[in-house]
Amino acid sequence: MPIKVPDLLPAKSKLQDENIFVMDESRAFSQDIRPLKILILNLMPLKQQTETHLLRLLGNSPLQIEIGLLHTNTHTSKNTSPEHLKQFYKSIDDVKANKYDGLIITGAPIENLAYEDVNYWEELTQIMEWSKKNVTSTLHICWGAMAGLYYHFGVDKYMMDKKLSGIYTHTLNDPREKLLSGFDEEYLAPHSRHADIRREDIESVPELKILSESDEAGVYLVASKDGKQIFITGHPEYDSYTLKKEYDRDEAAGLNPMLPINYFPNDDPTQQPRLRWRTHSNILISNWLNYYVYQETPYQL
Repeated sequence: MPIKVPDLLPAKSKLQDENIFVMDESRAFSQDIRPLKILILNLMPLKQQTETHLLRLLGNSPLQIEIGLLHTNTHTSKNTSPEHLKQFYKSIDDVKANKYDGLIITGAPIENLAYEDVNYWEELTQIMEWSKKNVTSTLHICWGAMAGLYYHFGVDKYMMDKKLSGIYTHTLNDPREKLLSGFDEEYLAPHSRHADIRREDIESVPELKILSESDEAGVYLVASKDGKQIFITGHPEYDSYTLKKEYDRDEAAGLNPMLPINYFPNDDPTQQPRLRWRTHSNILISNWLNYYVYQETPYQL
């Protein structure tokens, strides 16, 4: 089944070029079916890039999905035009009376800030609190995962001596978990962050369970035992060039970045990286949509 997106959203044409089944609003209106309503709180600076990344994964599901885009009022984006935000995005005030099957909270490159120092932290906590009663299941990504673990369960982050960047091997803690259905016993996933969460802090919270981790990158997948909160410390949505763009940006800025681990062929940044984590990413999002959203949400929201 297709993913339903606004007719003029720029990501639509990119996804169609990749043979992702996209249905615009005008066609979807004629179908007698209730799509899953998924809201995306996009905290990333390059919002259009993140839209494409996430819609690519959501569009691979056999379920029909209707997407809503959310941004914060208390932060002015410097990298996305006001016209794009006005046309495609809403604020929490616009949607707080609605119910949603799922919510995705993206990452943000602000790990160096204390949570309370983030200029939209109060608004973000309001959204996370609202989600408890208005969303069936919430998926948190990278900094969004750290922020969610901190707000909901008091699990803090720790700054690392150097940036964790690259493609890392992960293993499964309990293959019987529904979120891990269809996973290989070892799989690859991207990470790009300056902060970490500690295993022992998560294990001290009875409501949480660690589902997957990496010897090099640490904890990767965490879920609340009721399935309403899913936390991913990496970036399964990244495409093959995202880490390269980050590396090139930092190199041009004179930051002397380290090469992303296990990413460029032969560790040569002039070579094109290969996409080796797409299968895992698609299965992860499909499992979340199926087992934690579709199977749990009421027909009448």
